[in-house]
Amino acid sequence: MAGKPGQNGDTDALNLTLEQLVAGDTSAADRLFPVVYDQLRRLAETMLREGRQGHTLQPTALVHEAFLKMVHQEQRTWKDRAHFLNVCALAMRQILINYARGRSTEKRGGGWRRITLSGFSDDSENLDVDAGALHAALEHLARLNPRHYQVVVARFLGGLSVEETAHVLGVTQRTVKRDWSAARVWLALQLNKAG
Repeated sequence: MAGKPGQNGDTDALNLTLEQLVAGDTSAADRLFPVVYDQLRRLAETMLREGRQGHTLQPTALVHEAFLKMVHQEQRTWKDRAHFLNVCALAMRQILINYARGRSTEKRGGGWRRITLSGFSDDSENLDVDAGALHAALEHLARLNPRHYQVVVARFLGGLSVEETAHVLGVTQRTVKRDWSAARVWLALQLNKAG
């Protein structure tokens, strides 16, 4: 994400706190949470808004659960803020999937609402899709091409820039652009078939 005025110092402090947490300083988690809370809350609100109707899980609960899951991992290998936020987005998505599976005995797609996606096709039209279809397409993409899936999660769910995504995934910006373009086309085709 593009830096705002004064954000470089905040980013440096956040990266230092992440390094301390990775190194085993458990008190770093207490310092980290207030710094990333607002970003994680916005991410949680977006994910919940685009999920099932009548969701009983609240953004605050999702943030707390994802954060606890992240800081209690045995292997902490976050490179920096962008990488940490991307992994948090994946953790939140997995929590929502598990939550939906645990609460639902409905047929596949039951209770999912329609959402509008922009930027998933080369034309300027937005896609109006069922959130359940998007979930199924992302699951399929994860199996078919894990890196394309990671790019979609980083760019679409995590809100990372091309540069941040390249850094997090350890690939070039050109690779991210190519993967993002291919994944968008593939997802648009899948979602058009489902719609």
